[in-house]
Order: sequence, then structure tokens, then C-alpha cells
Amino acid sequence: MERKTKLEVEEFYHIYNRGVEKRKIFQVYSDYKRFLALLYIANNDQPLHIKDFGYMSLEEIFKQDRGEQLVAIGAYCLMPNHFHLLLTPLVDGGISKFMLKLQTGYSMYFNKKNDRVGPLFQGTFKSKHATDDLYLKYIYAYIHLNPAKLKNPNWKTQSRSFLTELEKFVAEYPYSSLQEYISLNYKIINPAPFPVEGKDIIDYDTIINDFSEFPEDNPREI
Repeated sequence: MERKTKLEVEEFYHIYNRGVEKRKIFQVYSDYKRFLALLYIANNDQPLHIKDFGYMSLEEIFKQDRGEQLVAIGAYCLMPNHFHLLLTPLVDGGISKFMLKLQTGYSMYFNKKNDRVGPLFQGTFKSKHATDDLYLKYIYAYIHLNPAKLKNPNWKTQSRSFLTELEKFVAEYPYSSLQEYISLNYKIINPAPFPVEGKDIIDYDTIINDFSEFPEDNPREI
């Protein structure tokens, strides 16, 4: 079935999905590690499989040549029962090919590990087209501030002193691309095709303000 949103080269998309019945899809560190590895391994035009990388560490995997990339990843965040990605396709059909490899690979791993069968995710994946720079900046903020909900679901109404504490929590969250931007050590992400500058992404006041410009029930949110 054709997607309602056509995913075109040189356009930017917020891609997200969650576990079926809102179940946890990341239960322990090794689950997060496998998904992060797949974000790198699945992003290529060759039939690579994670078993080809044996027992390599993430750092070793990120050094491997993987051929031509299908997408550029501008941001990512893994939460216990869902994930967020900001992608732009580098080839025709790049996002669909990448997401099929990513979700299939992780589902096979998760089901084997947990002795289960059936779908792990709620369908293929959801996508929102970032049609302007303002919304694109909002998506960066939304993705990187997602872990704030783990700290306090009502973080936006808290005091400035709490927001200072929150900044540290978000910056140190290990399953987000924010750490790559802060360190300038790009492993999974490839920010070059995206128009939002790195200094805007790691400026907490900027991303918090950008995020607050949109209401909580904005239909463009997950």
C-alpha cells in the first residue's frame, strides 16, 4: 500500500514508532545497544547482517565501512517503548528500505531473545514531513528533549532551577544523538544535509524555547 506521505530525497522527515500495545521494546542495555548498532549497520545499500560484526563493540562497529548510505540521520532518541528519528533519504526509497532493515532486524533479535512471536512494532513506521525550518527546529528539540519525560512528565511547568537540572539529565542520556552533537564525534548521525546548525541543537535555551512554541496536544507530535 502506498504511503500517504511520499518520502522524497532532499526533504526531511520525523520518523517514529512504538511497541505494539505500547509494550517496552528496550528492556535492558543490550537492547539499546543492538538498536544503535542497527542504526549504523542497516544504513547501507548492501545486504549486511549484524552477525557479520560478531562480538564487536559499538565503537568498533562504527568504524566499519558500510558502503553507500540510504539515509542521513539528523537526530535520534530511543525511549523504553518507542523511538524517534529525523531522516532525509539520500536515494529514492531510502527511508523505506532503511526502516524495513532496521525494524525487521531488531524485531528478529527481540523475539528470539524473549522467546516470542508476532509483530513488535505498531505497523511499519509513522512519518511527519518537516515542511519548514521552524518545524524542523522543533523536531530537533522534540527528539532531544524526549528523555525529559523520564525525569518528570510535567517538566515544562517546573521552575528554572529544575530546568537546569534537567539540562544535565538530557545531555547525559546515553541513547540520544545529543551526545554526538555535544562531542562533535559523529557516529550514527550525519548532520551535513540538514540546515539546522549544531550550535542551535545544543543550545538548551533555544531547544526548550523552540519546543514550548508548540502546544502539548499538537497533532504533529507522536
